[in-house]
Amino acid sequence: EVQLVESGGGLVQAGGSLRLSCAASGSALDDIGIGWFRQAPGKEREGVAGISTSDEATYYADSVKHRFTISADSATNTVYLQMNSLKPEDTAVYYCAASRIPTIVVVYRLNNLDPDRYDYWGQGTQVFVSS
Repeated sequence: EVQLVESGGGLVQAGGSLRLSCAASGSALDDIGIGWFRQAPGKEREGVAGISTSDEATYYADSVKHRFTISADSATNTVYLQMNSLKPEDTAVYYCAASRIPTIVVVYRLNNLDPDRYDYWGQGTQVFVSS
């Protein structure tokens, strides 16, 4: 059983930065794929970024490309989402999720951030970006 705990959310002004953390237990990062998702009120859950540490592959949704960076620290079993140049439309609850497919980014390419492909979810952390 993989357990995920997110942290790092909060309130930030537009143009600011936040770094979210996802601490994983129950599996080494090389044995799972990790994705960051977000859900704003009244909207569907949206895939933001994915990482397969086993093959060092990453993927970003167009909405966050060149602003967000996903990275992993295998020593601490933690995945990070560095969010820069934040916009009010980035306001959402952010979730990290784990897939039993460690190479999910390579295997599914553009479709790797389908929530149905992820098996374990964290409780989420709120990000609010003020204008």
